[in-house]
Amino acid sequence: MSSGNTPGSMHVSLSSRELEIIELVAEGLTNQEIAERLTISKRTVDNHVSNVFTKTGSKNRVALLNWAMDHGKICRDGFNCCVLPPDESDAS
Repeated sequence: MSSGNTPGSMHVSLSSRELEIIELVAEGLTNQEIAERLTISKRTVDNHVSNVFTKTGSKNRVALLNWAMDHGKICRDGFNCCVLPPDESDAS
């Protein structure tokens, strides 16, 4: 794994779908609810969530949301809502 993909790094390469999944997890949706919202299978959501856990080094949803807030990927209740410049890795 290159240093750009080290868990916890600001340079974790997340796809636009993975970022969307993180936002829906932040809304409190279950994997089944995310699947219904995106009209994809729950198994696909399970895979996306698992991949995001691996990429970010998160062991559960709470740790994932903490990581996402720390890295400007989500905004909650006016906290951490600054607009960060996109990582070059986000373009992929």
